[in-house]
Amino acid sequence: MMQSMELTRLCSGEIVLRPIEGRDLDALAAIVMAPGLREWWGFVESEETMRHDLMSEDEDSGAFAIEVDGEIAGWLGVWEEDEPDLRFGGADIMLAAKYHGRGIGPRALRMAIDWLIEARGHHRVTIDPAADNARAIRAYEKVGFRPVGIMRQYAKGPDGTWQDALLMDLLAEELE
Repeated sequence: MMQSMELTRLCSGEIVLRPIEGRDLDALAAIVMAPGLREWWGFVESEETMRHDLMSEDEDSGAFAIEVDGEIAGWLGVWEEDEPDLRFGGADIMLAAKYHGRGIGPRALRMAIDWLIEARGHHRVTIDPAADNARAIRAYEKVGFRPVGIMRQYAKGPDGTWQDALLMDLLAEELE
């Protein structure tokens, strides 16, 4: 069994991934609730629940704040399945709209994937965007993720209805 997930600071150019701190939650909550992201975040039961979800403090998961030139630009969650015969990592990301289209999301995601593979020893990483979130799917394909299949009625959307998701994965040997 692996030890619990302890995040580290990751840097590449102007992008920094660092463990989320309580002081980040107001900025991250504002990003989640902004148009362009709100419709993809999912059902928000309460602000307290959202803050807990942003912190991702479970033993097998964690969350990075994405900083660009010292400013909070988004959130990147990671998790891992630690069952020896199933071991793999997973990721999720949200980026403030002002950073969309600049390649920051794929670069930040690649940083986290490299960490999951190299530091945490995973051979596969998954991600599961909403099936109709074309922008996210294109960004994940740029990183190297491939579609696996549709997970029907996978998660509640902001309006509380069940929505489909696209399961995507990336194998370590597929990284360029």
